[in-house]
Amino acid sequence: MKAEIHPAYFKKATITCGCGQKIVLGSTIEDIKVEICSSCHPFYTGKEKIIDTAGKVEKFKAARIKAKEVGPKKKKAEKRAAKTAKKEKEEK
Repeated sequence: MKAEIHPAYFKKATITCGCGQKIVLGSTIEDIKVEICSSCHPFYTGKEKIIDTAGKVEKFKAARIKAKEVGPKKKKAEKRAAKTAKKEKEEK
């Protein structure tokens, strides 16, 4: 191997999760911070955990509610009405 081209290796690097768990293992980075680990990930725990970034979950839920209210048939009817109104304006 070539000398002085490899990064420094820390035998006791610390990984800190958002839930508070700390794991010590070897890495080229001394302190690592992660949002989810195996002790708090929903796949491993079986519990639902929503990590909301900038209100995306609320926007999604609001869009789902709105879609249920409008329904697919109403959307098609509204689009057809808008097209016919646009054609009538163009003909005049």
